[in-house]
Amino acid sequence: MERAGLNDLEAVMAIARRGSFRAAAIDLGMSSTALSHAIGKLEERLGVRLFNRTTRSVSVTDAGRLFVEQVGPALLNLHGALDTVRSQRETPSGTIRINAAPFAAREIISPLVIEFLRRFPDMNVDLVTEGRLVDVVADGFDLGVRVADLVPSDMITVSLGRAQRYAIVASPDYLKRHGRPRVPPDLLNHRCIRVRLPDGALFRWRFERDGEAIQIDAPGPIVLDEVNLSRIAVAENVGIGCFMEQSVLADIEAKRFVRLLEDWTPPFPGLCLYYPGRRNPSAGLKAFLALARELANSKF
Repeated sequence: MERAGLNDLEAVMAIARRGSFRAAAIDLGMSSTALSHAIGKLEERLGVRLFNRTTRSVSVTDAGRLFVEQVGPALLNLHGALDTVRSQRETPSGTIRINAAPFAAREIISPLVIEFLRRFPDMNVDLVTEGRLVDVVADGFDLGVRVADLVPSDMITVSLGRAQRYAIVASPDYLKRHGRPRVPPDLLNHRCIRVRLPDGALFRWRFERDGEAIQIDAPGPIVLDEVNLSRIAVAENVGIGCFMEQSVLADIEAKRFVRLLEDWTPPFPGLCLYYPGRRNPSAGLKAFLALARELANSKF
């Protein structure tokens, strides 16, 4: 019987991880048709179905679940061995996969990612943005980028140096109609753009001044989970919004938005890279981490 190759194993793990042939095919850099054909041939060789497929969904069979449970750790060990060999290269090459919150990706794209590609032309970077906090190991990423207090405690972290800050903003027209809040509790009498977090909870706006901390469950007519939609809502005079500062600095500087309660929004710990502990990280990953530390020491 023809043995399953490494590409076949990677294909099964990608489909199980993503729950979709299309998404897995994109991750693997192949067409959905080619991926489906490869899985079909593997299932034929194994004599069992690994996935139940309909036109709308993909689910793992019992045999597929056993396959993933057995093959997953073995693949991690295999990749660890490959990383050990690659770490001996003097010139970094290969691909680094990074998962980042959208605003975090905007922070690192120019000073870090693009500079890394300039310095190491044999390297590739696959940068994936999503709001939810993912398991970087299970989802096949080398690194994550998040606000420091969101990083799992079992990860190694590299601070990116720059502190973060919230910005409370509204459009000039909204403030003409409804007035300006002077202290955080005033928001309870305003219309606010509510924010849904990746875990489904509604974000409580956080304020601090002179040692006094306040959390406000800001009331409002709309709940959104994407920063650009929230910016549109503020621009359309729907209400007051709470953003990471860098997401709306251009709007504030252009006077499209007015900043509010600035003395109640002090800086807090900033972004960091995080990754699982590895005995022998690849030469590319070591070079990326070294550059991150270099830039952080220069205030990023």
